[in-house]
Amino acid sequence: MKVSDVITSKGSTEVFTITPDAPVSALLDELDAHNIGALVVSEDGTHVSGIVSERDIVRKLRSTTDPLSQPVSSIMTAEVHTCGPDDSVGALLEIMTNARIRHVPVVDEDEVLVAILSIGDAVKFRMQQLQFERDQLNQYVASAR
Repeated sequence: MKVSDVITSKGSTEVFTITPDAPVSALLDELDAHNIGALVVSEDGTHVSGIVSERDIVRKLRSTTDPLSQPVSSIMTAEVHTCGPDDSVGALLEIMTNARIRHVPVVDEDEVLVAILSIGDAVKFRMQQLQFERDQLNQYVASAR
């Protein structure tokens, strides 16, 4: 199974982005408005400059004076782990596990942002896949009787 299958299963390729110079207050508003845990940081809305998650907010702003006026660039993660639509789901899960991250942007061969996947998206897809396999095995066993 491929990352593109997870994207299809998710049903949405909409990716919410924020510019690096936006204030953290705008970041918080966007996370709340869309009920999401991370935003891709992008100058143009199509190329990844960074990513900022709830974890970044907690870890990087707790000792900052006037944290809401800080630019997103001051707390974003600049080295972003990405994957491609043709990568395997196993590779996606490996990236998330090894890097201890919950969100991975999906980019095409031209490094254009096509989706973002969360650990929840990946686990839900894997659970659906396992349930399908279980159902197939149950059908096979039932027909063999």
